[in-house]
Amino acid sequence: MTVVSRPPLTSDERTQLIGWLDLQRSFVRMKCEGLDEADAHRKVLPTSPLMSMAGLVAHLRWNEYSWFQLSLAGVPDTGQTPWTEDGHPDAEMFVDDVPLAQLLDEYDAECARSNATIADLPLDTLEKGTEGDPASLRYILCHMLEETARHVGHLDIIRELIDGATSYDWRQTS
Repeated sequence: MTVVSRPPLTSDERTQLIGWLDLQRSFVRMKCEGLDEADAHRKVLPTSPLMSMAGLVAHLRWNEYSWFQLSLAGVPDTGQTPWTEDGHPDAEMFVDDVPLAQLLDEYDAECARSNATIADLPLDTLEKGTEGDPASLRYILCHMLEETARHVGHLDIIRELIDGATSYDWRQTS
């Protein structure tokens, strides 16, 4: 498991935004480390029956794709997305038959593709694939940081309910 370092204290805005997002992204794999398939797919929150470790990894993967590829880059949806206009709003979380290792690899690949997509874009670049008011890359990075960090918190709680494993050593990320 590799945990990404925090960005330098005095780095520029872009380095800070992407650095903090990459740090949160690295926690996703860390939270899943050592889980067997049964635990990765176990639903432990009765009021959120789709929320499993595997389901959250899939959800985060598709959020990356949706924001950076569909919305920002304007890549047309070729039908590969798990959701449809008439389908379940959380269809990306129906992954009981997908191995956790595959979901993590797909998430890592999507994060790398997101970073490649934005590598040369100014922070004020606007979305291409939206019907409403377009968001800037700056907004998308802030949103994805919030989204990823919130779900890392969910992963932390679910993991603790599964086997008691908690947190991480913050000194590893200094």
